[in-house]
Amino acid sequence: MKFIDEAKVYVKAGDGGKGCISFRREKYVPKGGPDGGNGGRGADVIFVADNRLSSLLDFKYRREYQAERGEHGMGSMCSGRDGEDLTIKVPVGTVIKDADTGEVIADLVVDGQEFLCCKAGRGGKGNAHFATSTHQTPRFAQPGEPGEERNLKLELKLLADVGIIGFPNAGKSTLISHISAAKPKIADYPFTTLVPNLGIVKFGDFGGFVVADIPGLIEGAHEGKGLGVKFLKHVERTSMFVHVIDISPMTGRDPKEDFAVVNRELKGFNAELAGRPQVIALNKTDIPEAEEKIPELLKFFEGLGIKVFSISAATGKGLRELVNYVGAHVVGLKAKSAS
Repeated sequence: MKFIDEAKVYVKAGDGGKGCISFRREKYVPKGGPDGGNGGRGADVIFVADNRLSSLLDFKYRREYQAERGEHGMGSMCSGRDGEDLTIKVPVGTVIKDADTGEVIADLVVDGQEFLCCKAGRGGKGNAHFATSTHQTPRFAQPGEPGEERNLKLELKLLADVGIIGFPNAGKSTLISHISAAKPKIADYPFTTLVPNLGIVKFGDFGGFVVADIPGLIEGAHEGKGLGVKFLKHVERTSMFVHVIDISPMTGRDPKEDFAVVNRELKGFNAELAGRPQVIALNKTDIPEAEEKIPELLKFFEGLGIKVFSISAATGKGLRELVNYVGAHVVGLKAKSAS
């Protein structure tokens, strides 16, 4: 399935039905009174989070949603039928914004969570409603009220406990493929990962935690360069980061500078992200030339107060220690937020 995480839609609730202007016509009743019924209520538009969905793909092909209007009132005191509410299903983690103002109006993060987006118009009163002792033959009725309408922007933000970040080709996809059941595309060229990948990592009695492999960040990502800006929003819900740094000599880059660049991009996108807990995973340490760099890098990152693990995502070296540390941290954060 193609991964779509943004969409713009127009939604409109149903208009209320018109009230009816009618008078009784019965045999032997020369002056029948008013008997116009009320119009029916229109239908609401309701968004519902559904964990069986993983993309906003449906909204690429349908961009307008209009709920059913209420039926008009009829004679013989018959009211019009109410419209049936329009339910629109979206993936869990969908943020609904007003497209005109940018205001966040709903954040659906729980399966089954509902949001009444547009209220329906009420039906108009028929002329029978206005009959009084002094005005016995009203020849007017109310029109139905219009339903609310809105232009919306839908954004999907993945619900993950841990975000795996780093430069393209740092080994993020290989890492998530080894610690979870996720099967991302892996190849030896930049931007192999074109969409975020989610995986569930088993951990002790807790059951596990969810990790997200975010497409590689490069310098200027928060300004639109590369693929990072498109997917940086998916790390906004994560409670911590595993920062994968390729320390093999083939990259020709400085691991310390890579660390600084990625963190600048996080800060440029959302300053709060740069302050979240972060674990460093020095990757590709199975290469002899890379292994020689470990003591210096350990000293540097631990001097910054950051926990460091030497791993090889390809061979599995150090992955169990990394998972145990991250899992324990996630459990602690969940327990703290629950208390």
